[in-house]
Amino acid sequence: MIVRSLSDILDGPTHIKSDAFESRRIITARDGVGYSLHDTLIRAGTDQRLEYKNHVESNYVIAGEGEVENLLSGEVFPLSDGTIYTLDNHEPHMIRARTDMRVVCVFTPALTGGETHDKDGSYDG
Repeated sequence: MIVRSLSDILDGPTHIKSDAFESRRIITARDGVGYSLHDTLIRAGTDQRLEYKNHVESNYVIAGEGEVENLLSGEVFPLSDGTIYTLDNHEPHMIRARTDMRVVCVFTPALTGGETHDKDGSYDG
């Protein structure tokens, strides 16, 4: 059984910070469960172009408002408390945060915890 608190992660090696977001990676590949679980903060007024070429990601918004745009289809979906979106086909997408947002993210395969986005907004495989 794995029991961990967010306070165990803060300011450690799996707490990744940028101008647009903070990713607090609570469960990582080292835990051996096949996925990683992140508590992510997205800052109001930020836009992020992302494309997870090597991972499937599900995102559950628990606070805040914004939108996600599928850059292949042009579809734009509003995001708010209780909304989930999954990038099941590795879609390039744009996240726009109107307010500060808090999102629970699940990645498969699991991230090791120290990854940062490359120029395409992706992580290595």
